[in-house]
Amino acid sequence: MSRQVQDAYIVAATRTPIGKAPRGSLRNTRPDDLLVAAIRGALAAVPGLDPAAIEDAIIGCAMPEGEQGMNVARNAVLYAGLPDSVGGCTINRYCSSGLNAIAMAADRIRVGEADVMIAGGTESMSMVPMGGNKPSFNPRLFESQPNLGIAFGMGMTAEKVAAQWKVSREDQDRFALASHQRAIAAQQAGEFRDEITPFEIVERSADLATREVAVRRTRMELDEGPRADTSAEALARLKPAFSAKGSVTAGNSSQTSDGAGALILASDAAVRRFNLTPLARFVSFAVRGVPPEIMGIGPKEAIPVALRSAGLAQDDLSWIELNEAFAAQSLAVINTLGLDRERVNPLGGAIALGHPLGATGAIRAATVVHGLRRRAQRYGMVTMCVGTGMGAAGIFERI
Repeated sequence: MSRQVQDAYIVAATRTPIGKAPRGSLRNTRPDDLLVAAIRGALAAVPGLDPAAIEDAIIGCAMPEGEQGMNVARNAVLYAGLPDSVGGCTINRYCSSGLNAIAMAADRIRVGEADVMIAGGTESMSMVPMGGNKPSFNPRLFESQPNLGIAFGMGMTAEKVAAQWKVSREDQDRFALASHQRAIAAQQAGEFRDEITPFEIVERSADLATREVAVRRTRMELDEGPRADTSAEALARLKPAFSAKGSVTAGNSSQTSDGAGALILASDAAVRRFNLTPLARFVSFAVRGVPPEIMGIGPKEAIPVALRSAGLAQDDLSWIELNEAFAAQSLAVINTLGLDRERVNPLGGAIALGHPLGATGAIRAATVVHGLRRRAQRYGMVTMCVGTGMGAAGIFERI
């Protein structure tokens, strides 16, 4: 039996502030608690919605183990106080996990299988490191030369992209500096206010003398990563981080981070039933693969496919959130596709704001959704490279 395709609307989009890992303000905050805060923030934005109408939550996480294991999606749904009837599913496509979760939730609505869905992502790189606590590669990896790229560290893939697409150290550092400058300017202008749900950090310490536990509460409202004191000179002094003669440094790479994001998607029927205000329509999504050793170039393959699926041209995009895993791969994608740099990451990117892996797609989707509304722009995109050689892109339309 065929189903008629219908639109999927985003009616709420929010995120936590992003903390620096592993020594930032969120270092002791569990990723499921970050996700709970994001879900509750999204629900608060749609007070007319009956929580019992939510059918499922699809949540991305790049390293779903330890504190963010055991199906963190379902656990967070329950911790957030949603009815037992609301399901939860954790998915993993590394850095695009949060964006992929949105696409999957939208698909459920578009084919008529659901009317209200939660989508999002969460990641604590303070608690679960890159690669997880017990990385274990299949020995087959070393039997075939083409597959060796799967084992490459992300930094080495960035070095290969920099060399193949001739991205200089100077260009990478300039790009990194601009990321910080844009992020600082955006924070000072209050650009992130609509998308961030402030997070209360609770710290407890024992006083052995009095046998009492002191509780300290801190309200976190801004991302920790942007640095006003970043300069071209400071970036130039940094040594290569992954290759002795390379150009990729800690300064022109994304920051390891902690954070979460959540969106609520609804069908037209649900919008009318609960008197919701659509913020955006989810238009299209695409994933394409590239050789694992140059995984950073992935967006150049996914973006054209997402545009074709949407029936759009590149110039139709007013806002492009191109995740800055590394300046090298961001510039390679920008230069290859001829992207307008003024439209790419206008509020800064992951080099300044941070990149909590599986949460980033949902976080940057919240940025696009609210940014399009503030600036009265129509189409925006979230895109990123993905580990083991992939690129992902999703397109949103302001309503």
